[in-house]
Amino acid sequence: MSYRLERVPHEDLELQVIDRGMGEEVRSLNSLSGGESFLVSLSLALGLSSLSSDRTQIESLFIDEGFGSLDAPLSALDNLQSSGRQIGVISHLPSIAERLGIRVNMVRAANGTSRLETVVG
Repeated sequence: MSYRLERVPHEDLELQVIDRGMGEEVRSLNSLSGGESFLVSLSLALGLSSLSSDRTQIESLFIDEGFGSLDAPLSALDNLQSSGRQIGVISHLPSIAERLGIRVNMVRAANGTSRLETVVG
């Protein structure tokens, strides 16, 4: 599988996928399967996080879960973090939380409220 993202012509904030595995077929993001959507989203997030120039600094990255059982994406995030990037992962999986040095947990409280607690280590 090989994809390229492009801006939809004449649309400011719309993207489309060029599916290289299907002969450069132009596809809507809505046509992607769950696995394809995950790969495209992760690639976009990692590409944006590594983007850096004199005029552009992207120092934080937030990724919703969906890659928790895959070691390669987690290793890529570890590498980005070790280069000084701030990585935020939104997850409910204990295996992901255990890999993170600092966690912010949302804890349900009484009467439909919740509170945040910070856990180090």
